Amino acid sequence: MKYTFIAACSFLLLLGGCRKDEPILKEKPKGVTDGMGPNTHIKGFFLLNEANMGSNKSSIDYFDYETGVYRLNLFPSRNPTVSRELGDVGNDIQIYGNKLYAVINVSHLVEVMDVNTAKHIATISIPNCRYITFSEGMAYVSSYAGPVQLDPNARLGYVARFDTTNLKVIDTCVVGYQPEEMVIRDKKLYVANSGGYRFPNYDNTVSVIDLNTFKETKKIPVAINLHRLELDNKNNIYVTSRGDYKSVHSNTFILDANDQISDVLDLPASNITICGDSAYVYSTEWSHVTQKNEISYAIVDTRTKKVVSRNFITDGTEKSIKIPYGIAVNPETREIYVTDAKNYVTSGEVLCFSPQGKLKWRTLAGNIPAHIVFTTKRLSDQ
Repeated sequence: MKYTFIAACSFLLLLGGCRKDEPILKEKPKGVTDGMGPNTHIKGFFLLNEANMGSNKSSIDYFDYETGVYRLNLFPSRNPTVSRELGDVGNDIQIYGNKLYAVINVSHLVEVMDVNTAKHIATISIPNCRYITFSEGMAYVSSYAGPVQLDPNARLGYVARFDTTNLKVIDTCVVGYQPEEMVIRDKKLYVANSGGYRFPNYDNTVSVIDLNTFKETKKIPVAINLHRLELDNKNNIYVTSRGDYKSVHSNTFILDANDQISDVLDLPASNITICGDSAYVYSTEWSHVTQKNEISYAIVDTRTKKVVSRNFITDGTEKSIKIPYGIAVNPETREIYVTDAKNYVTSGEVLCFSPQGKLKWRTLAGNIPAHIVFTTKRLSDQ
């Protein structure tokens, strides 16, 4: 969800809730490749479409590597007895064990499904929830805690912890303002605090939580309006800052094993994913000079901490991508996936590139395709 859109779109919250008068949409399968056969370890991926705030149109798509078929909008047809849609603003999707977890921000819930069937198991209520991560049978969800609105007096956020067996919230830990992504390193949970609701007084810290005590032990000052966290193979944490959208630019920082900022990469970042020894980064940063988005696609070698490419798309296809909005890399094939939000209103796209940055296929997704998770379990036909 874009902070720059919150004030203008807050009235849309009145439109939330069930769309009871609308028919349940069926899955829409479409062949996009010839398939890879049954012998790949990764069987496919789920894609969570964020959708515009207030539209209640978050949806889940699925791509099957064996058949090459892309399926739109799984949830309604696989859950006809659930008396609601998936929800409003899908913010994260992850797999842990045999369960698929979708974090639905403005609906204040985590939807839990069977990863084999995408069928509903439970709903966990967490206010203004953002991202989810897991460790030793526990799930950790970042929460803004307060209502969805810009507020200079917005309260501190927290991380909720729940048991992935009984799916009950058992504890919370207060962190910074408007916490975002999290990573776990050495039995400590690191949380990026944005302070986005408190514009222009952003937070600038990463909270550190001891998972044994589930208490915050310290805050590490990094930069304003933090968002993404990624852990590399050398135990370094990559931290992205969105800046203030005006005079302070987006940037990427590295926290070493001693919780010190070891490097500032001078690299704007809207999203980042690490696969092997490469960090793939795209940036969509508004320029008040050119009055348009400055878009870039970079690769960082995590061994040297150097930018080795300023455009991982090598065939010119980036010119057809209007608003990059999600990124993922298949750890088995090293294919690169980029989603395109287009105009934020119509259907977006997902594009698949070879490891060399050549377009392999593209297909329509839902509204604002954003978050991809790979699965080793093939989705059943129902």
